[in-house]
Amino acid sequence: MHPKASLTPVRSLPTHLADLSALINSTIFLPTTPPLLASLLEQLNPVVDSLYQTRFSDYGAVVSTLKLLEEELIHANSLVRAPGGPHTGLLQLSVREIGHRLGLVLDAWVDVPVEVKEGVEMLKDEMEGVRFESNAKKNAEVVADVEDLVVRVKTGDEEVIGNAGVEIGRLIEEGVLVPEECAGLISALFSRICLVKSDCRVKILSVLRRLAGYSNDNKEKISSLKSLSCIVRSLSRDEEERREAVGLLVDISDLSVVRQRIGRITGCIVMLVALQNGDDSIAKNDAEKLLGILSYSTQNVLLMAEAGYFLPMVHHLYEGSDMNKILMASAISKMLLTEQSKTILGELGSIDPLVKIFTGGNLEAKSSALGAIHNLSSSPKNIKLLLDSGIITPLFQLLFSVTSVLMTLRDPASSLLATLAKSEGILLHKSVPLKTLSLLNLSSASTKLNLLNALTRITSHQNSKRARTKLIENGVRHLLLPFLTSQNKEIRVAALNLLFNLSKDCTEELNEPFLGETHIDILVKVVTLQLAAESEKTAAIGILGNLPVNDENLTEILMKANLVPVLVYLLGIRISNKLLVERIAGLLIRFTIPSNKKVQNAAVANGVISSLVKILSEGSIVAKAKAAFSLSQLSQNTPALSKTKSSRSFHLYPSSETRCEVHGGYCTVKSTFCLVKAGVVSPLVKILEGNEREADENILEALATLMQDEIWERGVMAIEKASGIEAITRIVEVGTLKAQEKAIWILERVFRIERNREKYGKVVQVFLIDLAQKGDQILRPMIGKIFSHLQLLQLQSSYFGDDS
Repeated sequence: MHPKASLTPVRSLPTHLADLSALINSTIFLPTTPPLLASLLEQLNPVVDSLYQTRFSDYGAVVSTLKLLEEELIHANSLVRAPGGPHTGLLQLSVREIGHRLGLVLDAWVDVPVEVKEGVEMLKDEMEGVRFESNAKKNAEVVADVEDLVVRVKTGDEEVIGNAGVEIGRLIEEGVLVPEECAGLISALFSRICLVKSDCRVKILSVLRRLAGYSNDNKEKISSLKSLSCIVRSLSRDEEERREAVGLLVDISDLSVVRQRIGRITGCIVMLVALQNGDDSIAKNDAEKLLGILSYSTQNVLLMAEAGYFLPMVHHLYEGSDMNKILMASAISKMLLTEQSKTILGELGSIDPLVKIFTGGNLEAKSSALGAIHNLSSSPKNIKLLLDSGIITPLFQLLFSVTSVLMTLRDPASSLLATLAKSEGILLHKSVPLKTLSLLNLSSASTKLNLLNALTRITSHQNSKRARTKLIENGVRHLLLPFLTSQNKEIRVAALNLLFNLSKDCTEELNEPFLGETHIDILVKVVTLQLAAESEKTAAIGILGNLPVNDENLTEILMKANLVPVLVYLLGIRISNKLLVERIAGLLIRFTIPSNKKVQNAAVANGVISSLVKILSEGSIVAKAKAAFSLSQLSQNTPALSKTKSSRSFHLYPSSETRCEVHGGYCTVKSTFCLVKAGVVSPLVKILEGNEREADENILEALATLMQDEIWERGVMAIEKASGIEAITRIVEVGTLKAQEKAIWILERVFRIERNREKYGKVVQVFLIDLAQKGDQILRPMIGKIFSHLQLLQLQSSYFGDDS
């Protein structure tokens, strides 16, 4: 969240002035106070007394400057009290700073009497020019030393410059430099800083920092645009150089001209943000401090945000003026943000103020906030924050508004709703589906599309059955009918996808057909027309696949429409479209149900089995599961068809070699739907051997059709021939409960054969013993039968009782 300001005790002005007088007097009467300092402080006392009698137009400004003056007086007092007496150079610097801060008090003191003002100005000038060293000879030596240093810095090599830096440091400590001397040194140092190596630049920056701390005049001399540009270039260099450079910028940043110029130097803020994100704690802290100082400017804040530092921007959203808030929101709406940046902005607390701006602002504010919220909403974490922020109510107020200016925001508002609907948290707002539905016929095409997408996403969630039911009860199916024939392809696809989600709950127990004949005709045309887009076909096939398979009237309609060959054709050319293949595989289940042999015959005649086999090798695991289910339905009728075929065609096939190895009759793919003749057994086994488990139950169901009562021995042989026993045994260990149950049913028949008991018994019994101990009780009777086949009588008695 945004940072909170810390609270500090506030003193009244009389108390402040009394504390100041006491501090001045205590310093004057210290035995170690130099006479010159005592004299200057005695002149300061009447100034403080004058403040008691004055009324101020800007009370806060005067108190603030008095506080600065008090801080430096405390510093001077501590220097005077230092063991061994005061350090002359440091004390001189402190008194000069007291003079500077006295000038700040004078600037804030608007109603100062003329005679008092003249006296204060004289005292200020005297303090700022104070010298505690009066030895003229020494001063002359210092001047000579400085002139020599300037020459050495300008002309010497890096070692000479380094030595000169040490001497400059000595002069600073002694406090004997004058402004004119400092100006020459600063100019000389900057003339060389871009020409020397990194270690020498570090020394120069260090000296410049000391000179900056020596006086405000030096800070101003360092703050030319050219000098600042030199310093900024060092921000991207070696660690020590970066530290010194950012430290120097912090040291001089109390000057307003520095703050104005730094932000305008190309790349400066980007480099400061990089340091703030870096591992160097010293540079990181200084960079963060400087970024905070620079954040007074909205332009700087925007540059920081572009560089990935968002805290000042969020602070402006909370604390800025109304125009600043709109400016920040507008910037967020237009920024190209990474998902990580969007998440960071959300974590920093940007969502709540943006929602507040959106809720209570004028059109410009609403538009900017809505754009910003929409840009941030692609982050899943931010969607949750938005749903928790209370945005749903004002969002629908805008969507339902008939005010012309607000209606211009309907499109982005509906787009945001569609984005929020991606989260299952939208289901907690139970009124959203019906409100969205009621807006459909009141909107423009683009808004309709967004609303349809919102409803599609709402109804796609795992726990959305209640929402789907409410929509169906409120006539959504009839409302969607015009959209299914819209000229706008995107709207047609969105309407079809919504209808697909709604059809997930279709069962035979519905009081009326889920779709009327008009809907069915439209869906069939979408599937059969070559001009329809693949996305439309996918949705339409999915809807038809969800309708009850036992609806014979619907099956007849689809057969008359010649739908099966179209599906087979689509599988041939679109096998790489995973979703389309899955939905075709689901729809083919209708045309392979065992109770309708006529439909089965027609489907197989149109090449359904070869298509299903292709899905087994190339489809997704979901498609494979559905294909296996269709194959199992076809295979259930194979034994009866094989017998019929055999009795009719005996004279055509006198040789026993032409008989089916499992069914014993004269099988073909088209006439008896035989899995063996179709070469399906090996692909089914291969799926069991894989790592995906979703298709296991349907695969085993298909294999089990080869082990019906009259053919089970030959079925076992066919499965063994395809190495299926090992694969089925594995399912006993890793499969779901239903898959385990089917696998054990098959294995019970496998172990009726003695050679299989000898070959596989020892391996299987390990898994079965473990399953008998830890598995579901429903499996135990069948496991008991297998133990009986394996002659594990003790185990059989132990786990299942004597009569198992």
